[in-house]
Amino acid sequence: MREIDELINVEDPAWPLLVQELSGTGVPVEVLPVDAAAARACLGQLQVSARSNLGGIVLHCGGLLVDGGWLRIYGSPGDAGPGGPGGPGGLPGLAEVNAMPASLDPAWRPEAGLVVAHDVLGGVFALNGSDPLRHGRPGEPGEVVHFAPDSLGWEALGAGHSAWLSWILAGGLQEFYEGLGWDGRHDEVAALNGRQGLSFFPPLWSAEARRDPSATSRRPVPMAELLGLARESCLRLDGTDPGFLGAA
Repeated sequence: MREIDELINVEDPAWPLLVQELSGTGVPVEVLPVDAAAARACLGQLQVSARSNLGGIVLHCGGLLVDGGWLRIYGSPGDAGPGGPGGPGGLPGLAEVNAMPASLDPAWRPEAGLVVAHDVLGGVFALNGSDPLRHGRPGEPGEVVHFAPDSLGWEALGAGHSAWLSWILAGGLQEFYEGLGWDGRHDEVAALNGRQGLSFFPPLWSAEARRDPSATSRRPVPMAELLGLARESCLRLDGTDPGFLGAA
């Protein structure tokens, strides 16, 4: 395994260019404060350098809240006090979401893939591991895939992490979530804390919700509960296990 200083001290770090991209986007994005010690530990476990956008996010920010928190891209959150990004009700970090070991473990790998973001609907964005087919996932190794709560299945997005992030900052989410919006959604999302999502009834995968999401009833629930319900629905409806959806 490479030493942490080797991962951090690179000639062409991604973060300065990413800051420019974040500054120039028309998409609302909040950059959360980072916990430097947690960032170094996470980067060392991932063995990803600061040359990549993934490494830059882990090392320099506590996460990105896109469009008022509709999408949460995980980093290394600081301020562990109540209500802070890393505290109770705050946004979890990439390490927590992926159930990384508490201390450096050379044997640990995110075999199925690394969860990099969740949306408030319970959608999951993950980077494929080395053998997606073995884990029942589409796409190539290192490709971003999406678990959609309205279809209860994985889909390949045809991009790696950096291209996926650029697509988000270019406004790609607007078309991606077309048909899943409703009047007043921004207020509902703003009322959530960083560990909550929205549970729908009828569920998003039902014919009723697909026809008109605004006609559903919605309530805040822990994200872990929302992901668990999605997995249970997959198993009950067609016997397919979607695999690890994150430990948030």
